[in-house]
Amino acid sequence: MFKSDEVCDLVHIDPARVAKLRAVLVSADDVAGLADTFSALGDPTRVRILDALSHGELCVCDLAAVLGLTQSAVSHQLRLLRGLRLVRPRRDGRMMFYALDDRHITSLFRQTLQHVEEGKRVGSPSTSLRTSRETGTGSRETGILRLRSGQAGSRKAKAGGRGR
Repeated sequence: MFKSDEVCDLVHIDPARVAKLRAVLVSADDVAGLADTFSALGDPTRVRILDALSHGELCVCDLAAVLGLTQSAVSHQLRLLRGLRLVRPRRDGRMMFYALDDRHITSLFRQTLQHVEEGKRVGSPSTSLRTSRETGTGSRETGILRLRSGQAGSRKAKAGGRGR
């Protein structure tokens, strides 16, 4: 049941506003794609794989060793991530290498991680999206947050749109 402070006390629908908003909402197909992507990111193993790949391209063997998983388990997760275009494969002889598909994936992670870490600073409960390592200065570092010089400022202004 709804609490009284969660719903309107008076039902009043503004037809013009509703029609205008419906015209700009994400399409049903795109909603399904977004839901699939967020569902894939709901698995800690897949998040760890994407975090490791944010440091650069890795072969399946190295990725399995870094994460302490079997090659079979990593391959299974990579197949799902590849199907959602979150990672891309590259074959070199008998070895298969994987990398993040594009900069959008890094941006998605960076923004989500910032959101999670902001929640920690204000004391709200949340879980970590990735493993971190301690650097010599005691600060945490992650490949997801690593940006090449000049990358952050120029993209911030462009990030406001929904274009692809």
